[in-house]
Amino acid sequence: MELHRTQPEPMAAENAVPPESAVPADSAVSPENAAPADGAVLPEPEPEPEPAGAPEPARLARLRGRTALVLAVAAVIGASAGTAVGFKVQADRAPTPLPALNQPGLGYPAEPLPKGREPEPLSAAEDRQVKTDGDLRKLLLPRPKGAAKGAGGKPGGIWLNVEEYASHFQNAGGMFGDFVQRDIRRVAFVAWEQGAHKVTDIKLVQFHSGRDAMEHATGQRDYMPMSFEYSAGNDGDLLKGSGNGRYYLYPVKEEAGYLPSYRARAIFQRGDVMVDIDITDTKRISKNEIRSLAERQLERLS
Repeated sequence: MELHRTQPEPMAAENAVPPESAVPADSAVSPENAAPADGAVLPEPEPEPEPAGAPEPARLARLRGRTALVLAVAAVIGASAGTAVGFKVQADRAPTPLPALNQPGLGYPAEPLPKGREPEPLSAAEDRQVKTDGDLRKLLLPRPKGAAKGAGGKPGGIWLNVEEYASHFQNAGGMFGDFVQRDIRRVAFVAWEQGAHKVTDIKLVQFHSGRDAMEHATGQRDYMPMSFEYSAGNDGDLLKGSGNGRYYLYPVKEEAGYLPSYRARAIFQRGDVMVDIDITDTKRISKNEIRSLAERQLERLS
């Protein structure tokens, strides 16, 4: 672009530029700094030269790109080489033998035993299944001496159908459906009275599988610690020798105009039979009484 100076206005005589001889020597304008004449074109300033050895910007960018590429390729080659070396070292090593399995001897002979050397079959007293496949009522505890006759006016136990057994629960309809689904087999029941208010009943609930009997016993035990009206509200005590049985004392129930009500219960499972023992009385029931009754019933099923 060419720059043109506008024509300056004529200056007054007192403002006239003094002659050259009047300008101090140290204030003299050098030729390169002298103002251009009117109408002259100002030359564009030349760019300052870059320092020697400075790379060009484009060349510098190319060098950086190449360096990054070289590093990436080197990393890939290094990883591949390390993997290959690892496989080579592992392949050259001898296989490490695994330790021998700690397997006990088999419980049966490799060949049938000779005739006459076969083990004796279990007796009826030793075979629990023989006991429970017979008349289940005979495994119920007998009525104590001096106690009134049991349920139905019979001295021994009776059979309960599924509907009758479900009626012993608060939610009879729901329990009936649960028993049908679990394929309950039969229920043996006995009850007796001692004194004017003490009643004891025992139920042997047999299922077609031990798993269903265990689940029924577990469900009843899980319900016992809850603070409902028909639960004990505590964890009870472990019934020794049963594996999963417990016995419970309920808190006393007192109501104006009525005698206090005490209750104790024991629940356990043996094989395909779930056992439920219940005692109610207007007098306090001891732990020893319910525990002793449960231990005696457990012994008859063992």
